[in-house]
Amino acid sequence: QVQLVESGGGLVQAGGSLRLSCTASGTTGVITTMGWHRQAPGKQRELVAAISRAGYTNYADSVKGRFTISRDSAKNTVYLQMNSLKPEDTAIYYCLATTIARNYWGQGTQVTVSS
Repeated sequence: QVQLVESGGGLVQAGGSLRLSCTASGTTGVITTMGWHRQAPGKQRELVAAISRAGYTNYADSVKGRFTISRDSAKNTVYLQMNSLKPEDTAIYYCLATTIARNYWGQGTQVTVSS
């Protein structure tokens, strides 16, 4: 089993920055990819960014150039640095850890960007 704890959400003005953190515990050795998804009201959950154990990254087109995902394997933690935030980035952000057997989700952290 893997447990995920997220932190770092909050309220920020447009153009501002936030950094999200997600720390994994439990059987962390089986985790391959970690990433962030988000879900805005009335919309489907969507991929924001992901990073593999080898460090390969993948970003949604809407966040390329503004968001950066990174991973500290020693701390079992993945970070999402979000710059130049826009009101349309407002959503609940969920951490995801992928293993061969299944996916694990965090509880979510709210990010609100005011205009």
